[in-house]
Amino acid sequence: MQKKKYSIEDLLSILRRLRGEDGCPWDRVQTHDSIKNCMIEESYEAIDALEKGDDKMFANELGDLLFQVVFHSVLAEERGAFTFDDVVYEISRKMIDRHTHVFGADQAADEKQALETWEANKKKEKRLHSQTEAMRDVVAALPALMRAQKVQKKAADVGFDWNDIHGAMDKVREEVDELSEAIGQNDAAHMEEELGDLLFAAVNVARFLHVSSEEALRHATDKFIDRFDTVEQLAQQSGKILSKMTLEELESLWQQAKTEKK
Repeated sequence: MQKKKYSIEDLLSILRRLRGEDGCPWDRVQTHDSIKNCMIEESYEAIDALEKGDDKMFANELGDLLFQVVFHSVLAEERGAFTFDDVVYEISRKMIDRHTHVFGADQAADEKQALETWEANKKKEKRLHSQTEAMRDVVAALPALMRAQKVQKKAADVGFDWNDIHGAMDKVREEVDELSEAIGQNDAAHMEEELGDLLFAAVNVARFLHVSSEEALRHATDKFIDRFDTVEQLAQQSGKILSKMTLEELESLWQQAKTEKK
């Protein structure tokens, strides 16, 4: 079945073969539920390849992601729910209906107006009658930071927002104080609540800075790993084992790593 080029129909045929009586034992027993996390994993792997600037890997990972779409479409086809053609129809229709400034009579002079038109059409399409409904429509399964930022944007869209970033920063300081108070009370539920409020306030600062809080934390985590790697190398160079070192020694190496890995 090897070919120089494959079409989407070929991919559908491959999946149907894998699901057939003489197909793959693993593929045959899969369900929507059993492979749902694969779609999340493949999405992140595609993003990782994109950020690494590796186009060949990016194309490969996009293929893996597409395979998940096809897999779910074939599973749905088998139970008579919908087909891959229905999936293509729905996204095509949605793009046309949401871009009325391109395919309709609406006008959008810039990116901001285009986004406003998109959101208005989305609200109309989903029959969302209030901003609260629009907030609740933000997918709960999103990463928490991403969901928080989207919800905050919905509130800001109707004017419920700080005047500037200074108000958002003051809120962070307020939440730090409230978390400290909760820690002093040693109340687990209260500490969790206040920590959540602090994270929510920090996300608001990211929104004012036009920064993705999700990406900012991801980059901070990567930076921590890089610096920790330097700490580990410095320890090895001096013949020491991290777990046997004092906190003061570790802190000294950490400060050295910060100087070397800025």
